[in-house]
Amino acid sequence: MTNGDSERQALTETRNPRTMYIDRVSTREAVKIFIEEDRAVFKAVEACSENIAQAIELVLAGFRKGGRLIYAGAGTSGRLGVLDASECPPTFGVSPEMVTALIAGGEKAVTSAVEGAEDNVDAGRQDLEAIKFSKNDVLLGITASGTTPYVCGALDHARSLGSSTILLTCNPYGELPKTDVLINPAVGPEVITGSTRLKSGTACKLVLNMISSISMIRMGKVFENLMVDLMATNKKLQKRAIRIVMEGARVPNYIAEAKLQEAEGDVKLAIVMARRDLPAETARQKLVESGGFLYKALGETDHE
Repeated sequence: MTNGDSERQALTETRNPRTMYIDRVSTREAVKIFIEEDRAVFKAVEACSENIAQAIELVLAGFRKGGRLIYAGAGTSGRLGVLDASECPPTFGVSPEMVTALIAGGEKAVTSAVEGAEDNVDAGRQDLEAIKFSKNDVLLGITASGTTPYVCGALDHARSLGSSTILLTCNPYGELPKTDVLINPAVGPEVITGSTRLKSGTACKLVLNMISSISMIRMGKVFENLMVDLMATNKKLQKRAIRIVMEGARVPNYIAEAKLQEAEGDVKLAIVMARRDLPAETARQKLVESGGFLYKALGETDHE
């Protein structure tokens, strides 16, 4: 099957009968149509719950071996990967390399279209080689049609190394590249034919949110529902860090600030110090012994 044949079968390229005359309805009616169409996105993602969970387990296995999560996409799909990856360091206190996004056409393609970049199958492999992609890394290809050559090339290279691979697409039709896990929310035809930044983009964003966030939760980067490994790189996040210590340690503002200062801004450490009334070094050892899981360092049990 040629790429052209596959593209013609992509659901994202078919016309939506419910929006056929959206060019001649009122503004309010157009808003209603968009909302109604978007309802299908959540059901489509929900139907992929088991596959999403399987993908997260693959990512966790990679992280535990010292590997990385690498996103590869083109156009809107690539930009969604860049957005998700860029939010991981400030939110979870991880290195920028732990979750990395590759986009066809490189950095310029984040803000501007790079003509023909997505059609270069060799570029996917070359970009992976440039970041020294290894068998311990996990590759998540993002392509609404499921057939983007750049993404397919990256997935083929990853598989040749014995790496775990995941495909996130919105195309239940056509011949898709072979991967370990397929996440394929069938959101239906777009409101505007072929505009995959709409329903397909929303679905992909929801899935990426879950994969990166739940992986980080399972790695101990969250306590209860608090981002205890955040990097307080600006005033807003510095205030958030204080609130997190207050909530996590059950202490008033002035104690939270004092413990954060003693902990040199380490939120997890400050919480252990405050909750268990420990000096910094002893509290730090508790965190090491717990593998970085704050609830374990506090002597709490698993929630059943």
